[in-house]
Amino acid sequence: MKRYFLLLGAAILVSSCGDDDGPGGIQLATTTLAEQIVEDDAAILDYLETHFYNYEEFQNPPENFNFRVRIEPIAGDNSDKIPLSQQVSSAVINVSSNETTFPLPGEETDVPHTYYFLQIREGQGPSPTVGDSTLLKVEGQLLDGFVFDSTADFGWLPLYETPLRGFANSVAQMKGGTPEGIVVNPDGSSQITDSGIGLMIIPSGLAYFNRPPDGTQIPLFAPLVFTFELGLVTENTDTDNDGIPNMEEDLDGDGFLFNDNTDLESEIERGLQIAFPNFRDPDDDGDGVLTRDEISDENGNIIFPYPDTDNDGTPDYLDFNILREPGN
Repeated sequence: MKRYFLLLGAAILVSSCGDDDGPGGIQLATTTLAEQIVEDDAAILDYLETHFYNYEEFQNPPENFNFRVRIEPIAGDNSDKIPLSQQVSSAVINVSSNETTFPLPGEETDVPHTYYFLQIREGQGPSPTVGDSTLLKVEGQLLDGFVFDSTADFGWLPLYETPLRGFANSVAQMKGGTPEGIVVNPDGSSQITDSGIGLMIIPSGLAYFNRPPDGTQIPLFAPLVFTFELGLVTENTDTDNDGIPNMEEDLDGDGFLFNDNTDLESEIERGLQIAFPNFRDPDDDGDGVLTRDEISDENGNIIFPYPDTDNDGTPDYLDFNILREPGN
């Protein structure tokens, strides 16, 4: 549970800290996203060239192999190992200063951040989106090998709640296991035999940047390495139970759910202390009619395509000017 608090906890701290204060009100060092990503890229590329994982054990599992990923330096007896650089895939996320773990001062927009991931064992189940909830085992470490958190147990982690965008997007590149793959061992422990296993390396701008959680021994501006096992996936997770899956509430399609808030101006005018992005808001347009009612018939069945009474291209549940009662 400690680890999952670490992956989720920074989101809680966002609302309690000022722009220049870290946990506990401590002044933190600042730098720009554009400056830091240059340093992070160099460090990560060097790491990929000089480290390998225990791929030979996954190719030919020895007896009682626990299928845990180990990453080690290429040196000495391991000088002939294949480096991670020849095995990983990469993707890019554009990051803006108001979309980091803690919004940063300044107006940086769309700064490219490359993250790296590797599917070591393909799961036999579905692949999650960043809007889904997942059952995971995770170990996190720094580029120098220091392990800052690890557990042998599975725990549920909603990818949409973690402030680490690189983490959520990397897990979303994988496939999980299936309920049929769950095996209960004689000692009462359990495993998921058809789970997915992978690793990721993410720059600080897709991790904690200059706001690492208090007491975690994660330095400022630290790229992070995670190895993980993806057990199960709750597909089409619907956090606010409004009938629309979280990922469909990502209106701009950028994979960041917190900047999609149709009735933000209305929430500000009403003096709300907390804004509710669409995936957390059961009334997305703030018109007083629940989203689920605006997309359902008189029997409660969801209508698809979602009703657009005035045919203006905006469905009723996002159109404040259209009050569509259930079944009408």
